[in-house]
Amino acid sequence: MKISRRFLSVGAIVGALAIGASMASAQSPAFFRIGTGGTAGTYYPIGGLIANAISGAGDKGVAGLVSTAVASNGSVANINAIQGGSMESGFTQSDVAYWAHSGTGLYEGKGKVEDLRLIATLYPETIHLVARKGAGINSVADLKGKRVSVDEPGSGTIVDARIVLGAYGLKESDIKAEYLKPGPAGDRLRDGGLDAYFFVGGYPTGAISELATSSGISLVPISGPEVDKLLKDYTFFSKDTVPAGVYKDVGETPTISVAAQWVTSAKQSDDLVYNITKVLWNDATRASLDAGHAKGKMITLQNATTSLGIPLHPGAEKFYKEAGVLK
Repeated sequence: MKISRRFLSVGAIVGALAIGASMASAQSPAFFRIGTGGTAGTYYPIGGLIANAISGAGDKGVAGLVSTAVASNGSVANINAIQGGSMESGFTQSDVAYWAHSGTGLYEGKGKVEDLRLIATLYPETIHLVARKGAGINSVADLKGKRVSVDEPGSGTIVDARIVLGAYGLKESDIKAEYLKPGPAGDRLRDGGLDAYFFVGGYPTGAISELATSSGISLVPISGPEVDKLLKDYTFFSKDTVPAGVYKDVGETPTISVAAQWVTSAKQSDDLVYNITKVLWNDATRASLDAGHAKGKMITLQNATTSLGIPLHPGAEKFYKEAGVLK
């Protein structure tokens, strides 16, 4: 049978395109986005350090992986994005992760996020109640009638702010509530348009440090019998202290904290999450975390499997067993 040159040439082009597509597919990188928080908080810079560490470049990271830190509205938004498939992973507070997985608390009546899995517990997230100097706010009870930002809907901070207010017998209707991210809230506080705002994150956080230096702040203690009862009712909280001098001219301040966690979906492959977890705890990442952010030093392998309100991802669990931190 005679085959025309034209047919051969078309066949060769189709074949070459097929091979090219196959090669491109084989070489295409895996993307692993990390939902973080507002750019003025702690999640975003920590997420950037981790994304950079796990991205495969040269002899570091996970081969073929491209990871990026994505600014977001925080814990709830990140869990929703993981559930919806628009994020592969994200940071969340341990309380929000527990509520999502169990379908309780903030997720009451909204169904369980049963596929939510833990990669690592990262560091304590301190509840900051930042007040304008001279606002006369020395206790949570003093917030009554004041202009207070409780953060945006969808953030973990707003949930904890409501719990703290409730512990002192206050509701949102008892304050002049605003719903601002920490950056804009700090700007409003500096300009005199706000009396106080809640922020949940590792200390020191850059935006609060800058505010303390530029215009002065006070940190309001979250302590006393009200908090002792709160800790019994909500076991994911722990007592915490912001040491003196962390923020300019601010003395030691008792408060409470939750844990920052890195979560993903059970749908992510065991091998991928195993490799990511392994890189998270290697020497190069350790050096990057230690040098990159004040909170980085508190991210340790020994704490990685604490505050387990949700199941570990099997890939992460395999690594932790190999590393000897899990039996």
